[in-house]
Parts: sequence; C-alpha cells; structure tokens
Amino acid sequence: MHDLRYLAENRQEVEERLATRGEAISLARLLDVNENRRKTQAEHDELRARQKELGRLIGKKKSDGEDAGELISEMGDLPDRIKSLDAEMRKLAEEARDELLVIPNVPHESVPVGRGEEDNLEVRTWGEAPNFDFEPRDHAWIGTQLGILDFERGVKIARSRFTLEWRMAARMERALINFMLDLHTREHGYIEVLPPFMANRASYIGTGNLPKFEEDLFRIEGTDLYMVPTAEVPVTNIHRDEILEPGSLPRYYAAYTPCFRSEAGAAGKDTKGLIRQHQFNKVELVKFVEPETSYEELEKLTADAEEVLKRLELHYRVVVLCTADMGFSAAKTYDIEVWLPGQNTYREISSCSNFEAFQARRANIRYRPDAKSRPRFVHTLNGSGIAVGRTLVAILENYQREDGSVIVPQALRPYLGGVETIEPETDFTADS
Repeated sequence: MHDLRYLAENRQEVEERLATRGEAISLARLLDVNENRRKTQAEHDELRARQKELGRLIGKKKSDGEDAGELISEMGDLPDRIKSLDAEMRKLAEEARDELLVIPNVPHESVPVGRGEEDNLEVRTWGEAPNFDFEPRDHAWIGTQLGILDFERGVKIARSRFTLEWRMAARMERALINFMLDLHTREHGYIEVLPPFMANRASYIGTGNLPKFEEDLFRIEGTDLYMVPTAEVPVTNIHRDEILEPGSLPRYYAAYTPCFRSEAGAAGKDTKGLIRQHQFNKVELVKFVEPETSYEELEKLTADAEEVLKRLELHYRVVVLCTADMGFSAAKTYDIEVWLPGQNTYREISSCSNFEAFQARRANIRYRPDAKSRPRFVHTLNGSGIAVGRTLVAILENYQREDGSVIVPQALRPYLGGVETIEPETDFTADS
C-alpha cells in the first residue's frame, strides 16, 4: 500500500511508472475521495472546537446570570451534525482504503520497462547444461517409468493438477526440504519457523494477495481462512501490527510449507507433469530489513536461493523481471530459472522480490531506528529458497541416464542414506 501524501505530491510520476506495468491506473478517484475526507475532517474539527467554545461561553453566561438562550440554540444542532460527519469520515476513509488496496507497487527505477516476459533481462548464468548421447526425456516420462510419480491416482484421489508420489520421489522431496532448511539456517543465518498452513483475510491483505487475487486462493468455506499459496503470507504476518525494537533488524526467516494454488488463470498451461500443481512443497525465505539496506539484501537473498542450485550442480540463469511481468506487490524481482533438458527450456524455480514498504504499510509493520526515533515502516523481502517439486523435476531431467535411471546429486546423498541412483522399483511399483 502507498503513502497517500506521496501519491498526491507525485501523482503524474506515479501514474507514469504504474502505466509501465501494462495497465493505465488513474489516481483521480482516490485523491478526490481523500480530498473530500480531508475537508470533512476539517469541518468536523471546526465544529468540535465550536462545540467546546459554546460550552465554555454558555457556562460563563449562566454563572454571570446572563441569558444564554441563543448560544444554547446554536449548540443544539451541533451533536447531530458532528455525528453525521463522523459517519461520513469513516465512509470516505474506507473508500480511500479500498482504492489504495488495489493499486500495485511502483516499480523501482532499476527495473527494465517491458510489456511481458519476453522483455525480462538475463543477469547471469551458472554452470553448463548437460550433454546427452541420447534424446533426453521429460520428468513425467522418467518418473512414470521409475514407478515414483503417479499422475492418474493423483487425479483419482483429488482432481487434475494433483500428483501421488511414491518411494524415492517422496523421499527426495523430504530430503530436499531438509537440505534446503539446513543450508539456509546453518550457513545463511535464517531462523527456521513452522507457520500455520492456513491464514486469515487480514494476513492476505497484508501481503497483497487480497482483495485483488481472491480467485487464486483456496478458501475454507464458512471461515475467513485460506490455504497458504506460499509461506510468504504467514511468515510476513508474524510481525503484523508490531513495532520492532532498535537493533532487532535485519530479521531472516526460513519456512517450509505445502502451498495451495487454484491456478485460476492457468487453464490449459503446463497440464503435464509437476510444473503447475494445485499443491506443492516450497521452502520460503522472508526478510525484514531497514529501508537503506533493502536492495543490498535483495542481492543477498537471491544469492542464498542460487546456492541451492549450485550445491545440486544444476545449470540455471537469473533474470530481472520487467515492469509488466512483476507481481502486484513487488518493487523489483529476480527470477531464477533452472534448465530442464527434457523440455529444452528454462523454468522459474525461485522468485526473489523486494517489496520496499508496500507490504509493511498494509500490515502495519514498523521499527524504531533508535530509542528516540519515531517508528518507521520496515522493508520486506521474500524469495523461494526454493520450490521443492520443481527441484525434483530438475534433478530427474538433468541427472537422467539412458536406461531410465537417475543419478542422485552428491549433496543429497547424506539425506537419502547414501543412495546414489534412483532405479525402477522391483519389489513394489505404482502399478502393482
């Protein structure tokens, strides 16, 4: 959410920068509503002051034995008028807030202007794509042949975009979660948290998922609870409506959660395999930092996510998203895209964003720079550290062998009891 005074003082610049996101956004209605609220507030304050003054004058006249009838008559209309103005101010404040809640964040000046993902800019690459002396297969074929991915039973149990994982696929997901959490907590300085897997409406408003993107969420009928689409929502709201004490920043949190997304706008996209599921696992990284350091912290956050792929020896690239491809709440975003040889393309596996004070204003998260300072809004950041299911996809495709088996990356072997390869199951398979 934005500071209203800033929007009013910089209207043209803000509208021009918001337009680079791909839609024209006018601040006219918001500023008109706020101006009406300001005028109503001024009238309210003036009448309250007059009410107090009349009370004083009436008391004086009565004590002096003078006639106060005219003043009492004037006083008689004020309570109802003040009450009416109170209601009008509340109504206008709600209207202004409703307008503010659907205005996206302003892109940072370093973000490239563009119309879509084709205008994202590659920042760097790491590693090399594997060379195969056979035609590489995609993970869906590999996982099915190994007997570890069962798409048909996933649909039977739930519906499309759900998958049942057997044996080594299930073990790999658990191993990857532990590997990622260990890396971030032991080497990168994050505090591990296990948040609720559901969150209330206020939490989603705080991160910017609501009110604009409700169709993307799974709501629990009869409540204001929603299944989390990412740990960003519950973890960012840990400090909602709090003032963090001097010296307590930066704060780094790492959390594993399953994630639930309706994929409402993804009809017909990536219907095969694990790429776009209604349920998937993810390790999330969230930072609360001082404004002066937030862009330095974004670079560190992205590097922390990259380290997962480096340890797993998976080729990837980093791109900075253009203005029109960024998420609603982000001021700047880096996507990390892993190479998938079975699909002959890069796929996003982590998205790392700086939201500046946008989420903090919505969630009222502040800090004191020192004991004598007034509270200021923190800057919040988050990034996938990383998407577990897509990491499994990348391992299956990058470490595949011609006979259909898959090599286990060295970094994961300690988490799998020393297992070096994933072979077709012989004693029990998904088809038995």
